[in-house]
Amino acid sequence: MLRNILAAIILIPLAVLIIAFAVANRQVVTISFDPFNTSEPAAAVTLPLFAMFILALVVGVLIGGVAAWIRQGRWRRSARRLEQEVRELREKIDALEVGSGASTIIPDVSEPPQRLKLRPPVR
Repeated sequence: MLRNILAAIILIPLAVLIIAFAVANRQVVTISFDPFNTSEPAAAVTLPLFAMFILALVVGVLIGGVAAWIRQGRWRRSARRLEQEVRELREKIDALEVGSGASTIIPDVSEPPQRLKLRPPVR
């Protein structure tokens, strides 16, 4: 509930600012990607200024998200490796339980308790 209220407190004024920016900046601008021919560029985009701003913002968020995903690849790989080790160790424990008949000593748990779940290392 508190999270929803906090999101509303942040998102409603942000939406009002974006709408006000869009209304105030409806002029059409041309962005040229041709540094050699300024009069008739080979690659140019003509859009309203607010659309260019929002497009640049979206592209920046996407690039940042991809960069963060790539940087965290090492931790995802480590988590997969550790989960596989845990799975193998559980299979060994189950095999030992069957061999010794001591199923009452080690309970069969489908998921580890909260305190035993692996977390990514802290930098």
